[in-house]
Order: sequence, then C-alpha cells, then structure tokens
Amino acid sequence: MGKHSGRCLCGAVTFSLSDDPVGTRACWCRDCQYICSGNASLSVFFRQSALRVTGAVAEFSAISDAGNLIRRRFCPICGTPLFADAPAEPDYLIVRLGALDNREIGAPATTIWTASAPSWAWFDHEKPHTPGQPR
Repeated sequence: MGKHSGRCLCGAVTFSLSDDPVGTRACWCRDCQYICSGNASLSVFFRQSALRVTGAVAEFSAISDAGNLIRRRFCPICGTPLFADAPAEPDYLIVRLGALDNREIGAPATTIWTASAPSWAWFDHEKPHTPGQPR
C-alpha cells in the first residue's frame, strides 16, 4: 500500500500513490467546470511514477483551454473523474481530490483560470491566483 490511496464512487477502480504530493491547485477553466458540476476542479499533483492502479479506466483526450493535450481518466462504470496528465509534462500526474481517501492533503495552494470563473466563485485572494494558465 502507498502513502495515499483512493477510489472511484463504485469501487471498481482503486489506486495508491507511493509518494507525497508535489503541489495542489484549484482550476476554474471551463473544462474543469464541466467535469465538476460548475465548480472549480481541485487537483493534487504527484509524480507519475508514484501511481499504482487496480481496475480498468477509460480516458478522454482533448486540447485544454491553454492549447495543451490533456488525457483525462475516469471510471468507465460510474464516471468518477480520477486522473489527468499532459504529454508536455510527462513526469506529473493530476489526481482529482475527490477521488482521494484523505482529502485533507488537497487544500489549493494556487488558483488558476479565475477569468473563467462565474461571478459567484470563491477563491482565496491571499494565495497566488492567475486569470489563465500560468507559465
């Protein structure tokens, strides 16, 4: 078992991560709003090599608002969003906070794509935030 674990809603996919996270963020891009019922996506970043998955995952690849190819993986049975990655950043894995057993590790250190957020969106203005994709 790894340091961190998680699963999809129905339990068909479980996973473990052998390392601690390397970062956290909230994303208000329009794609993340579609995935998260109109809210920001809360993500925890790990090294790709830390991931071990049990069960089959489905994937959907598309070009992000920033123009990068993003591969999103989810449970093919219940649809729970689990992971995302980008070929431009092959060493890193985005883990959707809601899929982790311990959600306390996911407090966002930064918020991105604030320009796409609806007027009622809340984010911590004391922490770093950007209107789009940071460099």
